[in-house]
Amino acid sequence: MSERPLVLLVTFAFMPEGETGGELLVAELADRGIAARWVVWDDPHVDWQAADLIAVRSTWDYHRRAGEFLAWARSVDDRLLNGAATFAWNADKGYLVELAGHVPTVPTRRVEDRSEALRAALAEELARWGAVVVKPVTGAGGVGVCVVETALDDRLIGLTAGPWVVQPLVASIATDGESSVYLFDGEPVVQVDKLPGVDDIRVHGQYGGSTRVVDLNSERVEVARAAVAAAGRLLGRRPAYARVDLLRHDGRWCVSELELIEPGLYLDVLPENAARFADLVAGVLVGR
Repeated sequence: MSERPLVLLVTFAFMPEGETGGELLVAELADRGIAARWVVWDDPHVDWQAADLIAVRSTWDYHRRAGEFLAWARSVDDRLLNGAATFAWNADKGYLVELAGHVPTVPTRRVEDRSEALRAALAEELARWGAVVVKPVTGAGGVGVCVVETALDDRLIGLTAGPWVVQPLVASIATDGESSVYLFDGEPVVQVDKLPGVDDIRVHGQYGGSTRVVDLNSERVEVARAAVAAAGRLLGRRPAYARVDLLRHDGRWCVSELELIEPGLYLDVLPENAARFADLVAGVLVGR
């Protein structure tokens, strides 16, 4: 490792300066004697070998170009935080089916990209749940999410490319919202609670959702810690960082997503996450 290690913070072409508040990450790393700069993952001019560590942060086009993105991750895997194998596992929401054997998880069914397969799966899941959510297995930011109560819903005509996952519509999203617990080095550090906008189930800001920082909740922390530990056992390597999204379903908090690739740090409402992430990176560099 060089005297002043270099960390590349990875983003995508439409956000070349990184996620909102990304300058805080650069400053916090500098305070720890670490040089850092934002780079675009598919920029052919980036010298990846010059980095001591590569931290994916806001590559928010990866869901559209998953094959290319995962190939890039493999090409830099020797210095990639969380690693290419973790990315490949986490890029397909079918991981929730596997995770369900270890922690409470929103019921999830993975369906291949065939219309007849989806139609049959919808018939069964609608009979079971009444209303369901259909998502592409590789997705980000709520893109491609469709809520239906019948297999004849016209919105199914415009579905994005599959495969898909089918889940029950969790009614508590409208009242309890969604909780996200951040874990760095396996330890829960902070929680944010999110509510969807009017007439939508998505909690993202572009759909009218709102986010607020709250105290860590013991029940949600327990599930989040167990989810990251289970992922570590399944992958043979505990993720260095994670964001666990949780919904209340069937009377308990369940994992709805386990974000191990590029979870937004919500630095606009939680600037302290910059220091936490910088501490994590500094610790990884010391251990290399």
